Amino acid sequence: MSNTPDSRSPKRAASHRRGPRTRTLRIIGGEWRGRRLRFTAEADIRPTPDRVRETLFNWLGMRVQGSRCLDLFAGSGALGLEALSRGALEVQFVESHPQAVRDLQARLAEWHAVGAQVSRGDALAYLAGRARAFDIVFLDPPYTGGLLGAAAAALTSRGWLTRGALIYAECAARTGLPPLPPSWHELKAKQAGEVGYHLLQHEA
Repeated sequence: MSNTPDSRSPKRAASHRRGPRTRTLRIIGGEWRGRRLRFTAEADIRPTPDRVRETLFNWLGMRVQGSRCLDLFAGSGALGLEALSRGALEVQFVESHPQAVRDLQARLAEWHAVGAQVSRGDALAYLAGRARAFDIVFLDPPYTGGLLGAAAAALTSRGWLTRGALIYAECAARTGLPPLPPSWHELKAKQAGEVGYHLLQHEA
């Protein structure tokens, strides 16, 4: 998860100053199960923790196999990589931070990933472009700036979602989800510390 530097929250920046220069996640399941992915602290991203990703992909189950996925605020790319590992046909990564993009491209090449594309740029600007429908969307923007609500509205109004598409959304647990499109219905929700995470479905 990431966005342009001037829209990042002070909380995120501070947390990364306290952390090591390089951090590590692991792939939970599928073809790349157990593989480690390292990303630099300079990328200033807040990746979805292993245990949260494990819960999410248990929720998604067999829907991942053969799906077309959009990892909109990709950051480390952990969500999209997990989807590819579990048989997603395609994952489109969108990320604005240049170092995060370079790290993700290098990892995809190293792992000989098939069906992955990386777009460098602002997520909302990407959604303003020519739309194509996705089956699963990973939506984990910075908690400040209203990006979650804005991205949700654009995904729905501009035709980025297939009928019955599943959307994973993260937000600050203390504030909860913003107003979402009326076609989005919550299926699952949990909390891990200060993070609230939700699985929703678009019923066109």
